[in-house]
Amino acid sequence: MNHLLKSAALAALLTATGTLSAAAQEVTLRFQHFVSPKAGSATYFMEPWARKVEKDSGGRIKVEIYPLMQLGGKAPDQYDLIRDGAIDGGWIIPGYQPGRFPETEAIELPFVSLKSAELSSMAAWEFTQEHLMDDFADIHILAAHTHGEGLVHKKGEPIRQVEDFEGLKLRAPTRTSTLLLEKMGATPVGLPVPAFPEALSKGVLDGGIITFAMSPSLKLDELTDAETDVAGDRSFYNLYFLWAMNKAKYDSLPDDLKEVIDRNSGLMASRWSGIAYDMGDDDGVKVIAASDNAVNVLSEEETTKITALGDEVVADWIAEMDEKGFDGEKLVADVKAAMEHAQDAAPWVDAQGAAYTITTE
Repeated sequence: MNHLLKSAALAALLTATGTLSAAAQEVTLRFQHFVSPKAGSATYFMEPWARKVEKDSGGRIKVEIYPLMQLGGKAPDQYDLIRDGAIDGGWIIPGYQPGRFPETEAIELPFVSLKSAELSSMAAWEFTQEHLMDDFADIHILAAHTHGEGLVHKKGEPIRQVEDFEGLKLRAPTRTSTLLLEKMGATPVGLPVPAFPEALSKGVLDGGIITFAMSPSLKLDELTDAETDVAGDRSFYNLYFLWAMNKAKYDSLPDDLKEVIDRNSGLMASRWSGIAYDMGDDDGVKVIAASDNAVNVLSEEETTKITALGDEVVADWIAEMDEKGFDGEKLVADVKAAMEHAQDAAPWVDAQGAAYTITTE
């Protein structure tokens, strides 16, 4: 996907719904997330989503967004905080609780997702509808999405061959990324996003895997020296996210306000979340490019070596899921099919996005 179209595509989503007449505020929704308010997802999706819901409700809904877990808890707690009503909604990474939602790992397997967060997020919504709604029956899902290309940020020289992973202590966000790093000889350390900068600054880690989008808010241009990506259009790791509400809070809304939430949910919101990550990646690339950091894309030959190790991770995961009573092969096949469906939709997506004028309204 050409990222030059992202702002136009985002504008299409922002202008898709007309303005309703003003009315008295009736509901306040408190949403929480665990990253900086300057992060791409917060800047290009969460805050604009909140303002759009307010506008579409004619002022009857107020959405308050609290960054950096200001309402309490830690990033891995988000699902339970929403389920239990401690907050009305927010951003969730199910993989932060390994083993709890095993089917979601299909989206996070090596080289399954695309480097376009927009297209991968469209696929994530399709897969969620097909396989995961029962898993998340105790919350109300608004969107499901992924990030874009996941890459290695590290101190010192960039990685140039698979053997360079040997012995590196690298932050890993999920169980599947941990499995891949182990295959490559690295020592993975499980850390949520907020803990990554401190671990880098204290020398606990040599680096970690994360997106370009998080570079500005985490100051990775200052804390690391090099970035390394794989060749091709597939990401060697990814994360699965949910944007969700407390189920009882959603159910308590009058029907017309539920309809406002519904209009800003589903495939539309999932795609929007992906576009936000792609735009955040663009911002991050600019920050890294303006620094002294070295950026390296591995050769096709080295990428093929990593892909082969990724295939081993996938095969092991399928066998593990089969032992747990799931059809691992079908889960992988279905998420790959969803990615292909999103790729098939790409020309239509581009045409729709380009038809709109870029706006900051």
